[in-house]
Amino acid sequence: MNNFKEKLSIVCFGEVLFDVFPTHRKIGGAPLNVALRLASLGANTHIISRIGNDAIGRELIDYVRMNGVDTSSIQVDEIFHTGEVIVKLNEKGSASYTINYPVAWDKIVCIPEDEIMVKKADALVFGSLVCRDSVSQESLLEIINYAKYAVFDVNLRAPFYTKEILINLMMQSDFIKFNDDELYEISAFMNSPYHSLEQNILFIAEQTNTKHICVTKGSHGAVLYYNEKMYYNSGYKIDVVDTVGSGDSFLAGLLSKLLINSNPQEAIDFACALGAIVAKNEGANPKISNKKINAFMNPIQNQ
Repeated sequence: MNNFKEKLSIVCFGEVLFDVFPTHRKIGGAPLNVALRLASLGANTHIISRIGNDAIGRELIDYVRMNGVDTSSIQVDEIFHTGEVIVKLNEKGSASYTINYPVAWDKIVCIPEDEIMVKKADALVFGSLVCRDSVSQESLLEIINYAKYAVFDVNLRAPFYTKEILINLMMQSDFIKFNDDELYEISAFMNSPYHSLEQNILFIAEQTNTKHICVTKGSHGAVLYYNEKMYYNSGYKIDVVDTVGSGDSFLAGLLSKLLINSNPQEAIDFACALGAIVAKNEGANPKISNKKINAFMNPIQNQ
């Protein structure tokens, strides 16, 4: 575990679910994956979400609690079931998703206790997928108002987003994470005249008044725009098993460093290594120690 000078407190808001593969199923959902990875890195993490009153919902709660994430803000729905996502992998391990709707996490309600928790936390992490239903969307838009540092993990899953909600969330965020396809798609509908990755990062930063933006580039690493400087990592060569959750662990690794004022270059290097290790393994939440991350980043020093 990392020894934070003061232990970070981070709240994640959004979907908790089961990723259903052809031969097995794994607990997932982008905000939950981020929370689980942050907990493994030593942060105090909390998840605001909703499950059904069913067996898989209880299984999910037990797993999350066992892995160090506070589950007291996971609500139980008496009508809608716990979410499931059908995952298909291509020959390169890249995933495509069929996301069932409506399910319990579409109906997250905003309660005063959660508002207080978010107000006390160092950061609030959320994505765009949870806004596909008006109930959860309204709860998120309310709870963002209490965040010290709002982290928007863009997660474009057609047809579950609109231009209007994406722009609204970006305008309220202190940090935005895209993949490169998402950056170009959103820049285009915001009428960006630019073609390069860096130009479009600066365009989004200016249009949304956001000082912190990160763009992942799959196997080619990532670009971090942080306080008017660009930082780069060109990626790590690995044999991909599947990419499910690798971007979520990347974000967790990045935040675990940036929120304790680590050097941004160190932060993006660490995040890219963590994301690569996840992609080398099956599922979104393989067990990964700091020792394993350091050995991956510095194999000669760790021989």
